[in-house]
Amino acid sequence: MKYYSEDHEWIVVDGDVATIGVSEYAANELGDITYVELPAEGDDVTVGDTLGVVESVKAASDIYSPLSGAIKAINGALEDEPNLINESPEDKGWICKISNFDSSELNGMMNEDAYQDFLKEIS
Repeated sequence: MKYYSEDHEWIVVDGDVATIGVSEYAANELGDITYVELPAEGDDVTVGDTLGVVESVKAASDIYSPLSGAIKAINGALEDEPNLINESPEDKGWICKISNFDSSELNGMMNEDAYQDFLKEIS
């Protein structure tokens, strides 16, 4: 199942690892992404902490952690190909993977239908 935050991050949980990225909506709003600053592997993050920064031709935007935990892996491909977020925001353009997270934090997240309704409200 995929979860979404009001800050337009998505999460997919696979066992004890959560993969995090930015939504297709956010990628489209940013425009052509030219640079991605990634978190460091091994860092601990708390909900709301800045995971990194996405810079585009339009603006720079912080990526916020929707979960607390430890950064297990980063998508190093984004360093050379930041446009992967534009091309495949909810698949190949993932930002990082987090382990040791509290699954109860997912309770405040939206499923895909709720997120689509949220997008209609803010448009």
